[in-house]
Amino acid sequence: MDFNLNLNSTQKSLLKEIADLSNIPDGAFNIRSNSQSVGRQSVKNIQIVSKTDVSGMDIFIKPDTKGESVHIPVIITESGIKEEVYNDFFVGDNADVEIVAGCGIDNCGNHNSQHDGIHRFYIGKNAHVRYVEKHYGSGEGKGKRILNPVTEVYMEENSSAEMEMVQIKGVDDTTRTTIAKLKDGAKLIVRERLMTHNNQNAVSIYDVALDGKNSSADIVSRAVASGNSYQKFEAKIVGNAPCKGHTECDSIIMDNGKILAVPALEANNVDASLVHEAAIGKIAGEQIIKLMTLGLTESQAEEQIINGFLR
Repeated sequence: MDFNLNLNSTQKSLLKEIADLSNIPDGAFNIRSNSQSVGRQSVKNIQIVSKTDVSGMDIFIKPDTKGESVHIPVIITESGIKEEVYNDFFVGDNADVEIVAGCGIDNCGNHNSQHDGIHRFYIGKNAHVRYVEKHYGSGEGKGKRILNPVTEVYMEENSSAEMEMVQIKGVDDTTRTTIAKLKDGAKLIVRERLMTHNNQNAVSIYDVALDGKNSSADIVSRAVASGNSYQKFEAKIVGNAPCKGHTECDSIIMDNGKILAVPALEANNVDASLVHEAAIGKIAGEQIIKLMTLGLTESQAEEQIINGFLR
């Protein structure tokens, strides 16, 4: 079913960018535009309820729910909006679901537009969550597009979460904070893709506590800083039990870009195995030359290399 939510072409374009939505999604959803819910649907196994004390929602996913999804994208097309939204996800035992979030800001005015989304996940025993969060900015105004997401993940025994965090275009300033606490046998996988241009600034902070026996975390960030942009990747994994933790920051620097990688590993148990890898460098000249021999211009070759790197 095509959108029938009184959305204009810009709003529809933002939804396509951040949530790959061209139609009203099957299953549960809430679409937020310019600080208002413009469409919501709960289903038998997934209930979405508005909070009464702060702006935001509680999303209740019943135990044993399988193969269902919930979409909660946010779009802003008015200059000057500043909002803070709290969304809590309660995922029942043995559930297996996909959650698609993300925020798109189109700012054509002179005032800053800002969305700070605080998402808290309470993942039950043996449950699995795939979470996708995409951020995107557009618009020709002088006002900034600012996004400061906070993701908190509390994982019960033998649960698992796969998180895809993407920001490729148009966000002027962002501080992305992820906090996770894992119990016995819990498994967290994070894949971050980030690109900054011009004078943009992006800070990614991860603070993961492996509290349970045989818990594990694998956090990998791939990033490109071009123009005069600045990036900081700060990742801390604390091993409080027999566990495995791995972080990796792999970055390409271009033009006058700047990148700072700050790893931190803390082992509080003799059987905690923690590893960090970091690499920052420019695009190899031989890669560009090879693609240019195939008929690409230098700029096209760079674009192809970056697209492949961030895929």
